[in-house]
Amino acid sequence: MVAPARYFSWIACKLAVPVVGVVGLGGLVLGLSVGASLASAFIVGLVAYAAVWGLLHRRLQTIHDLLHHLRAHRFEELGTSPSPRGDEIDGLVWELHRTGQMLNREIDDMRRMESYRREFIGNVSHELKTPIFSIQGFAETLSDGALEDPSVNHAFLQKIVRNANRLDRLARDLSEIAGLETGTMDMQVTAFDIDALAEEVIETLQPKAEEQDVQLRLDMPADPLPAVEGDRERIRQVLVNLIDNAIKYNEPGGYVAILATPVDGAVRVAVRDDGIGIPERHLNRLTERFYRVDKSRARHQGGSGLGLSIVKHILSAHDAQLDVESTVGKGSTFTFVLPVA
Repeated sequence: MVAPARYFSWIACKLAVPVVGVVGLGGLVLGLSVGASLASAFIVGLVAYAAVWGLLHRRLQTIHDLLHHLRAHRFEELGTSPSPRGDEIDGLVWELHRTGQMLNREIDDMRRMESYRREFIGNVSHELKTPIFSIQGFAETLSDGALEDPSVNHAFLQKIVRNANRLDRLARDLSEIAGLETGTMDMQVTAFDIDALAEEVIETLQPKAEEQDVQLRLDMPADPLPAVEGDRERIRQVLVNLIDNAIKYNEPGGYVAILATPVDGAVRVAVRDDGIGIPERHLNRLTERFYRVDKSRARHQGGSGLGLSIVKHILSAHDAQLDVESTVGKGSTFTFVLPVA
């Protein structure tokens, strides 16, 4: 049902009544008869009412409808944004449309953040429950008498320690991400040799690679690379996380390589492997907290599920980004760029 206000305008009436009075009195002053003066006043009043209704009332009603839709969060009913050209009312209608679009974006962002918060809390809860339940179960079994059984007590204690270490890694990784996101973590920016850093990382992870039967390579240009600028320990953490993941998600006999090439005023660093690869639908979400492409394999391999998220935040603190290219069954390449010192 259409509101009566759409057909009647008090503001048009208030402007038309004085016009009727002025024209009627003017007709009497000019010597017109009462009937002619009233007729002239009535006609001019109707014209004035129609003009005001056409120029003001319909657009004021549009403003009223827009405000009603905004108040009810019915942004889809705002329609297309009008042109800001015209008089002040046209400008006001345009501003209301702009306000509605802005509120719609902000509310969508808030809903996404709320969904992300719920998902994050659920993920943290899930990651905590598994090691906690394991520790409780093994501890209760030992307390019930298994502590005196030499065939199982040592193995159970090792499992308790392993799950406690998992909790410790999760807590440290969460704390680190919070520090990186809030900017409270200090970054020690210096000039350093990326070649030497890559060699250190290869040496550190060589035992794990040999255990998985994965070959580690260091592919550097013949000419020495220029020193790069950044937090050396943080970039070391980036390389360790990327290579560690590449080893985990590789097959026996595969390889993982660190490549570095000079570009204009910078050095491009890449970690490449010939592992299982990542389906394209997962690439945009790889750096989300706790996001796992292969959940069963990831949990079997351990880790907190925060490694790539930490990598993203460290690189963001260096004004760099992580680029990922991957083909299922052929491998993946993770790339970032550091400025020359």
